[in-house]
Amino acid sequence: MVKKIIAVNAGPRKGWNTDTLIDEAIRGAESAGAEVEKFNLFRLERYTGCVSCFGCKKEKYKGRCIRKDGLTEVLDAIREADGLIIGSPNYLSELTASFRALYERLVFQNLTYNAETPCCNENPIPTLLIMTSNAPDTMYVELLEKYQNIFNGFVGPTEVLVSGETLQLKDYSKTDWPWFFNAEERYERHEKIFPKEREAAFEKGKELVK
Repeated sequence: MVKKIIAVNAGPRKGWNTDTLIDEAIRGAESAGAEVEKFNLFRLERYTGCVSCFGCKKEKYKGRCIRKDGLTEVLDAIREADGLIIGSPNYLSELTASFRALYERLVFQNLTYNAETPCCNENPIPTLLIMTSNAPDTMYVELLEKYQNIFNGFVGPTEVLVSGETLQLKDYSKTDWPWFFNAEERYERHEKIFPKEREAAFEKGKELVK
């Protein structure tokens, strides 16, 4: 049976770092025979994070966010999927607000407040979490460990891929940013290191299907 993978881009920039790594992971999954559906959170209809309605805690809706908005189809698709690819850039030392909105509702719907069975997710799926950042790869280890642990507990076994010191622009000469970013180092890293990260994303996407 063909496996279904859901890919979610929680970044706004089409064709840039986060989007590119997600697409590489998609290619990897497809090369292993999976069918992939991709959602771009910045292009969905209006949505919010969790609103604490506690509808998902009622027995008839157990494990299901009942809020109806732009995220509903994403949550429904993940619930039926065999794997998840989700990527976000790091903005101001956190993942994007769009990522957080999905994350809150994806996780909270599976949280039971029961000490013996804290999670009601009956379909844990392998997950690949991708983060891109202008900062070095090692700067957000604790942040990513936190997300990985929670995804492990409420979504499924999770791998993390980080791309740091990313290229933000094609032409830094049009800005006054060089005082902060070494443009030449960014260009060089994008040419030499980023292709390796693309390869890593491809392989991790492939592994989701195994």
